[in-house]
Amino acid sequence: MDSYILIGITAFIGSIFVGGTIGLAKLIAFRTPNSALKAQPFECSEPPIGGARIRFKVAYYIFALLFLIFDIETLFLFPCVKIFRAVVDGEIAGITHQLVFLELSVFICVLFTGLIYAWRKGVLVWE
Repeated sequence: MDSYILIGITAFIGSIFVGGTIGLAKLIAFRTPNSALKAQPFECSEPPIGGARIRFKVAYYIFALLFLIFDIETLFLFPCVKIFRAVVDGEIAGITHQLVFLELSVFICVLFTGLIYAWRKGVLVWE
């Protein structure tokens, strides 16, 4: 029962903080009376051109996702190479450097195969 009281007190204090912050923001906020300029969309200090509901090609998103995937996977190579160097220098015992080299080779082959697959599918063609 004591835990429910603590949860209730925490929820009450949290709602006071949230409500107080929202109330304070409404109280001290700068107001512009029904300005047409305020209702207009704004981005990078440029006036909007055309509608906001234009369609983007899915290829742009796929291209961006492929970039992120290969970028992150390439970043994984740095710790792997550091481990490989530690194994070769003898700092890590019980693992042979041939095994680590084989694992790195398989990892790079999987990355390269994914790149070839995306290339053959035509995903990397920018239109």
